[in-house]
Amino acid sequence: MKKRFKLVNLDCANCAAKMEAAIKKLDGVHDASVSFMTQKLTLDADDARFEEIVQQAVKVCKKVEPDCTVVL
Repeated sequence: MKKRFKLVNLDCANCAAKMEAAIKKLDGVHDASVSFMTQKLTLDADDARFEEIVQQAVKVCKKVEPDCTVVL
């Protein structure tokens, strides 16, 4: 399943790159991209575990940039 989420308060391109790299390492993620310019997270992951993977991705984003919010 592939979905796009809006990011709020993503303040730097370096943080976006760190988030993307960490999300891509999550188990079950096929592909991920975090765009600083569009403030969007695109996530492609296993259908059966998609909600669980989304929650893990949200935690990764909070860890890298505590002010950043993923709009689900």
